[in-house]
Amino acid sequence: MATVDIHTQADVHHHDDHDHEHHHGNFWTNYIFCQDHKVIAKQFLITGMFWALIGGTMSVLFRLQLGFPEASIEWLRPVLGGWITPEGKLDTEFYLALVTMHGTIMVFFVLTAGLSGTFSNFLIPLQVGARDMASGFMNMLSYWFFFLSSVIMFVSIFISTGPASGGWTIYPPLSALPQAMSGSGLGMTLWLVSMALFIVSSLLGGINYITTVINMRTKGMSFSRLPLTVWAFFFTAIIGVLSFPVLFAAALLLIFDRSFGTSFYLSDIYINGEALPNQGGSPVLFQHLFWFLGHPEVYIVILPSLGITSEIIATNSRKPIFGYKAMVGSILFITILSFVVWAHHMFVTGMNPFLGSIFTLLTLIIAVPSAVKIFNYVTTLWKGNIIFTPAMLFSIGLVSFFLSGGITGIFLGNSAVDIQLHDTYFVVAHFHLVMGSASFFGMLAGVYHWFPKMFGRMMDDRLGKIHFWITFIGVYLVFFPMHYIGIAGFPRRYYSWTNFELFNSFADLNMLVSTAAILTLSAQFIFLFNFFYSIFRGKVAPANPWKSNSLEWTTPRHPGHGNWPGEIPTVYRWPYDYSKPGAKDDYIPQTVPYSETPESNLPHENDLIKLEMEDSGAIVVEDKKH
Repeated sequence: MATVDIHTQADVHHHDDHDHEHHHGNFWTNYIFCQDHKVIAKQFLITGMFWALIGGTMSVLFRLQLGFPEASIEWLRPVLGGWITPEGKLDTEFYLALVTMHGTIMVFFVLTAGLSGTFSNFLIPLQVGARDMASGFMNMLSYWFFFLSSVIMFVSIFISTGPASGGWTIYPPLSALPQAMSGSGLGMTLWLVSMALFIVSSLLGGINYITTVINMRTKGMSFSRLPLTVWAFFFTAIIGVLSFPVLFAAALLLIFDRSFGTSFYLSDIYINGEALPNQGGSPVLFQHLFWFLGHPEVYIVILPSLGITSEIIATNSRKPIFGYKAMVGSILFITILSFVVWAHHMFVTGMNPFLGSIFTLLTLIIAVPSAVKIFNYVTTLWKGNIIFTPAMLFSIGLVSFFLSGGITGIFLGNSAVDIQLHDTYFVVAHFHLVMGSASFFGMLAGVYHWFPKMFGRMMDDRLGKIHFWITFIGVYLVFFPMHYIGIAGFPRRYYSWTNFELFNSFADLNMLVSTAAILTLSAQFIFLFNFFYSIFRGKVAPANPWKSNSLEWTTPRHPGHGNWPGEIPTVYRWPYDYSKPGAKDDYIPQTVPYSETPESNLPHENDLIKLEMEDSGAIVVEDKKH
């Protein structure tokens, strides 16, 4: 394969290598306002873990209400204060706030910033052979805009009128009228400010990732030699740069409606019998703007996890990834289609049936590239010499969730069926499996796999496997029963279902779901202990613990700012040369030239034919002359 040589990162920056090797500074420049992509990745990771704990705890709080509606939670009053009623129940408006904040935190702060911010930052320069991101300063700003956004969102939880309570999709008119409910006041304003800063952070990061992949690849690193992780991060960044500004515009118009008397989303509104002056707006306009980001957001969340899974499955199957070009093509196809399916979230808005049929068709088509990825994962695993590390287990768990959750998406993508299932627990089960749990498993797989490169130590293998099995079983126990009660019509976001005789028969299932949710959250403390203990006391990691081919494992165990102490390695091959016939080891790093592959050890062509025939069960006649 002929490749065009790309200038090394050192050539692009015109820096001497020793400038990077001897990068000294104080605590603030090395760990706080740092421009090293590896440190920024750790900042995103730790902040994302904090938010995951907050968001997970919120889900357990409202699951307590749903699973045990008659039980008193007076014991939570020291923590929740006035949000517990005198009868010892969760306040109804605070319940809506919990649902709103849980969705916001998990989708944006954990699975977008925590996932992409961590692994795009950490892996892109290391895997393409760059000293750092294209702009270290922009990269640093990206984190600090995210941190500021996090602080504002966190503060909004504790204000007296409560956090935003209009659902994580913040549909008008609840979000557009400060007087609509207590959670529509200051809490909603802070939500909008926080999200505006979050979008700035995402755009700064996305532009950096795209520029780095295009311009900063080392010599020999052609696009056809990029790891699938980098392809996934690259297309994810493109999706974010194109779609997040639309959410920014939607939020800006919402601020105008709230504060400046405009009517972009409001018309014919009555509050307490009094008519408001707003005329001519449409809340459906907001839905179009929100879901134009909201559906690409699904792939902003899942594509990085799929890229991480590709790398881990190939490495731990000791096989080349099956269908490299098909995997890249499926990511590209998903990227394009993600922008033209948004209205399948809006089948119940009175959409023209013909338009609905168009979005149904496009939605069903997007299942094709998703199925290609599942097929390629399974084929890579088939007859592989599988090593069940915790990262590999979480990757296989992702494939399971992506498959089972994706199948239910075919139901919801059909407008005739979706109208019946919309806003039931069937929808909750679908997106929590295919997006939430699958992406979360990809994030955990990435942490387990690249922890040795991040911190120079190994996480405990046994604790990792215990963490996987409890979490995997717990997730299915939480979300699988929801399909059943959703088909029966059980509505989402309801504070209480005990007034509906029809739903009383699902009390046991709700109790099971809530118990499993508590168990699943508890298992995450095993991970937290393993993570922080291993940073300081874990076994010292070897240079390449997983015998992987990609460039990041050619750096020192503790790479400094600049990643490689001398010249950046040159790339000669793709990253998936595992178990190559005739090679001395079962992996050949990207930096090994073809000329150094021991050709004398390669089997003769006739021997390869013989091996293939024996493998297929054919009768082989020896050629004695050979």
